[in-house]
Amino acid sequence: MSISLGIEYDKRLMLFSGRANRPLAHLIADKLGVELGPVTVKTFSNGEVYCRYEENIRGADVFIVQPLCGNEDEGISPNDALMELLLLIDAAVGASAHRVIAVCPWFGYSRQDKKSAPREPISARVVARMLEAAGADRVVVMDLHAGQIQGFFAKPVDHMTAIDMLTRYFADLDLPDLVVVAPDAGRVKLNKNFASKVGAELAILDKERPAQQVAEIGYVIGDVRDRTAVIVDDMIDTAGTLTAAGRTVLDAGARRVLAAATHPVLSGCAYETLAASGFERIVVTDTIPLRPSAPDMIRVLSCSDMLTDTIRSIFTDSSVSAIFQGENQLF
Repeated sequence: MSISLGIEYDKRLMLFSGRANRPLAHLIADKLGVELGPVTVKTFSNGEVYCRYEENIRGADVFIVQPLCGNEDEGISPNDALMELLLLIDAAVGASAHRVIAVCPWFGYSRQDKKSAPREPISARVVARMLEAAGADRVVVMDLHAGQIQGFFAKPVDHMTAIDMLTRYFADLDLPDLVVVAPDAGRVKLNKNFASKVGAELAILDKERPAQQVAEIGYVIGDVRDRTAVIVDDMIDTAGTLTAAGRTVLDAGARRVLAAATHPVLSGCAYETLAASGFERIVVTDTIPLRPSAPDMIRVLSCSDMLTDTIRSIFTDSSVSAIFQGENQLF
């Protein structure tokens, strides 16, 4: 289970996975040249989670791949995934691992990063405290909903971004008359960087959110008429916001509309909503596994290469930000 990097190390790298996204963990293991470590994870009949490492991990750097998402195939919810990760961290600490690193490419509860109304919790902060209390030495995340969530942690946080792989994909398509459209003011920085990397102009949508998971799109600021529009966001959940944005852009005269996002949450009726949305293509990554019967317009890019490089850099105590030339704070 050790890894050989051509350098002498007194420590071992061991990779494990919970049930949230085992396919991604297997891809990372293959690229690292290690086997995914054996671990028993199950849910008792009363709903409680159990886990146990099936081999010695004393003195090893233990990396646990577990996005905080549900997995329909495994029969777990996001809350199950969180509890599972907490117990895996605690078990690794109790088994005398040298370091325990939680690899959470999708950081659940990240949208609840502030109080929007009286008497609400700041749930993202609670999750951060839970991971640290369980014993995580550092956390790897990808494209947080708000970069400031890193401030909820006292332990190191490595913030990855999928913007390079997404922009390379669209640059290779060589789309004519391309314009990048920010779905709201909060995503202008992301979309401005995206537009710069693909050599496109920028437009912005006026959006209001009267209630949770409800979005109202007003109008387009910028020129999209007779152009190919790409709407870029960090995540797609129910797809209501994205669909409304796409219709607004098409109504403003765009010839084609596509979308890109890092995290395909795609909950509820998202598949049916997207199938009738008019989007030509929607590009996402595999931070979250897709449920069966996804619409044909969805394309999935793997973030396993990036996470592999990150894990290798953490293990060898080399620079993580160098993977992105220091540009990993774009969301």
